[in-house]
Amino acid sequence: MAEPSFTPRVLSGIQPSGGLTLGNYLGAIKRFVETQDAGSHQTLYCIVDLHAITVWQDPAQLTRNTRELAAGYIASGLDPAKSILFNQSQVPEHAQLAWIFNTVARMGWMGRMTQWKDKAGKNAEAASLGLFAYPALMAADMMIYHATHVPVGEDQKQHVELTRDIAAKFNHDYETEFFPLIEPVIEGAATRVMSLRDGSKKMSKSDPSDASRINMTDDADTISKKIRKARTDPEPLPETYEGLKDRPEARNLVNIYAALSEQTVQQVMSQHGGAGFGQFKPALADLAVDKLAPISSEMKRLMEDPAQIDAILRDGAARAREIAAPILAETYRIVGLVG
Repeated sequence: MAEPSFTPRVLSGIQPSGGLTLGNYLGAIKRFVETQDAGSHQTLYCIVDLHAITVWQDPAQLTRNTRELAAGYIASGLDPAKSILFNQSQVPEHAQLAWIFNTVARMGWMGRMTQWKDKAGKNAEAASLGLFAYPALMAADMMIYHATHVPVGEDQKQHVELTRDIAAKFNHDYETEFFPLIEPVIEGAATRVMSLRDGSKKMSKSDPSDASRINMTDDADTISKKIRKARTDPEPLPETYEGLKDRPEARNLVNIYAALSEQTVQQVMSQHGGAGFGQFKPALADLAVDKLAPISSEMKRLMEDPAQIDAILRDGAARAREIAAPILAETYRIVGLVG
């Protein structure tokens, strides 16, 4: 049998949990923009609001967070004319395919998911069924578009592997090759951005110290001050990246510089090796302000016009459904659901 041919298509999304940080930008959104601008794949980027409600959300805050994330996408360079931008709940085919995948996935697969163990903890009996089953929805998010590639962080690799398992089992059970086996795309410096106060911890919006992170809504002065006050050690930067092995704060700042300047870490070391942080941090601060302040300003402008954001998301959802509806219909036909 001939191998099926799938349109090269990228799907990825972020939960609207509020408080976008530099980690979200360098670890995900900047990658999204690069993939969009490369033009080799059709690109869909969603706001996964159905995933957000697996734990209780204040409704008004969820609405605001959804719009803020959309503003962050657009301000960072995701262009509604080039990519399909939408929120997941407005494309019902996601949830409909997730139910089919709930019948394919095995309980043991779900129980082994690291994020389920982390989020449910010792009180798993009190966690929502949605939290347990959400990897099936995540698989549906990708497969409802026959996505072939997904840009992910290291902590999401397990979900991509589960998606491949679900797709493979569906194909096997129904003697078809309808769903592609998706490929994760993980690349480049600073995919894990660490705290500015503790280089051993991931940068997080939940850290009590605002100085530990760069918020994507921070203005130029705030960005500069946080970089200049970032924790470092007294030694100058070494000539090679290997010299940063046991210096997590210094390594984090070099990774950030490399990602923002679109250089390799070794190029950064060649330029700044031997420099003290009295030189390096002002250079990084200037670079961060140059790259991030325009995004912050545009996010603020967009958030003052929520109707514009909502219109972009509605248009994106309509375009997404043009792809999703035929795939769901064919899935139903394969399974034997009459309509």
